[in-house]
Amino acid sequence: MKNLKFLLLLFMVIYVAGISKAQNLPSQKEIMDKMILANAWFMNKWPDPGAVIVNDKTRPSHIWTRAVYYEGLMALYGLNHDKSYYEYAVAWGESHKWGLNGGVQTRNADNQCCGQTYIDLYLIDQKPERIKDLKASIDLMLASEKIDDWSWIDALQMAMPVYAKLGVLYKDNRYFERMYQMYNHSKNIQGGKGLYNPKDNLWWRDKDFVPPYKEPNGEDCYWSRGNGWVLAALVRVLEVMPKDAPHRKEYQQTFEKMAKALIPIQRIDGFWNASLHDPNNYGGKELTGTALFAYGMAWGINHGILSKKKYQPIVINAWNAMVNNAVHPNGFLGYVQGTGKQPSDSQPTSYDRVPNFEDYGLGCFLLAGSEVYRMKN
Repeated sequence: MKNLKFLLLLFMVIYVAGISKAQNLPSQKEIMDKMILANAWFMNKWPDPGAVIVNDKTRPSHIWTRAVYYEGLMALYGLNHDKSYYEYAVAWGESHKWGLNGGVQTRNADNQCCGQTYIDLYLIDQKPERIKDLKASIDLMLASEKIDDWSWIDALQMAMPVYAKLGVLYKDNRYFERMYQMYNHSKNIQGGKGLYNPKDNLWWRDKDFVPPYKEPNGEDCYWSRGNGWVLAALVRVLEVMPKDAPHRKEYQQTFEKMAKALIPIQRIDGFWNASLHDPNNYGGKELTGTALFAYGMAWGINHGILSKKKYQPIVINAWNAMVNNAVHPNGFLGYVQGTGKQPSDSQPTSYDRVPNFEDYGLGCFLLAGSEVYRMKN
């Protein structure tokens, strides 16, 4: 009995010490070193940014998965002005002649995601060709009455920031208004009553998951990465929109409600499960959703929107979980759920499993790191 008590006491000491350690925010140098390491692994693997992506089929390298990576790269470049990062991004745009997958006529948000980086690069060096096709594509959307294109919540992160950035660049509220119309359709109309559940302050991925669809435990299906995309979309829109821009207040309110809803469902180890309300349905460590939530919350802290006292421990726990469990010594990222639309897709994740696309997971990680780095200040 004495041995049992001793072992229990020893376990509690180790557990409390581990939790205490998990709540320590690494130095800025340590945070930057991890971002540099992970990014170097990817750039070394893909020395030609224009090379096609080949897995189950061949795809061009300006699809959404790669575009999300470049969002992260530009966030890293904003902190670390390594010339190679800028040149790598420019070479990517030039390899595609600054065009969109599907051409100017495309209405698919996934195809327009690359425009976020095109605009960022245009702002650094205002060469008209960098945003010519992008603006033409979005202007065609504005000329149409159709507003139901964003039928899945991932689309919000892929396209909303493009509209916001163009609205700022051209000082034209038409971009803000059309962005809101399409966002509102996704939120309140798509699938019957919208993809946002104001009761839980989380989003169903698309109409296929609106009730009566349920997870095995009877809860609604809220996919981690899908909700991460929405949180990131709101952050990236709020980041650039003027304080008096139309509908900004609603975006911020939704952002705050989502962040609050994510607190009680974070795992003890710092990750979030792929299925947010059913930890037994492919529960386990998953990096992409976790990174996007950490990114959003850290940004909210840095901009005085979220309470530092309340949210900083959540963010620190998430960042340390990713760094200590997912980042390999060579920079490869483990526990990245491959592409899909629900918790069961591309499962199981693991430390060593290579997802079908490695790029967007890194993009999410770099976005998170960039805001956690700033949080240290």
